[in-house]
Amino acid sequence: MTPQNRTVWYIRGLIAGAFVALLLAWLFVPAVNSFIDRSLSAFLALDPREIERFIHSYGSLAAVVSFLLMIFQAIAAPLPAFVITFANASLFGAFWGALLSWSSAMVGAGLCFYIARMMGREAVEKLTGKAVLNSVDGFFDRYGKHTILVCRLLPFVPFDPVSYAAGLTSIRFRQFMLATGLGQLPATLVYSWVGSLLTGGTFWFVSGLFILFALTIVIIAAKAFYQERLKRNS
Repeated sequence: MTPQNRTVWYIRGLIAGAFVALLLAWLFVPAVNSFIDRSLSAFLALDPREIERFIHSYGSLAAVVSFLLMIFQAIAAPLPAFVITFANASLFGAFWGALLSWSSAMVGAGLCFYIARMMGREAVEKLTGKAVLNSVDGFFDRYGKHTILVCRLLPFVPFDPVSYAAGLTSIRFRQFMLATGLGQLPATLVYSWVGSLLTGGTFWFVSGLFILFALTIVIIAAKAFYQERLKRNS
């Protein structure tokens, strides 16, 4: 076994050990069990106010708890991240809430990327579901190296499966993080803006989705125009 393969197996062992340790802590450590159970209950309610109350209950550690929640939802792909973003904006304001949501989402995306790269497709399918991963594969086949940016701008494309799927490709981590950071920023700003508003939230939320959709159409159209121009010049 080469040193590189040995390192991969060590990292795989660490990741598997971390999952086992988390499972054991959930089962046998009351504080961890309470945190995870309350987090899941708040997520499943799909209520930003419930998430907000949960985060706020930790007082001075609220920002840390929010950060951990975003990472938790990133690894547990079916959980929605936008409710945390709304709650952060309500608790910490549009600017600081957006910064907290964006930075924690970036860390979560990076972890998903490396979990996929180290553990392989079989492990990722168990985390995301085979059908979801196959669907995201379709985006990679269609948009190639622009997939990450396009998917981050599309509000209806799940965030975490894209991160996992990217880890299964040959894309470099630096390129993945750059595209994720740029693509995730508009959505984070829109959601944070909406979350900070006391009234008219539904109107602004729908408006924000249309803005993101419009940006995506512009990018796709620009790419198509560029490719067509290359074909004509070749």
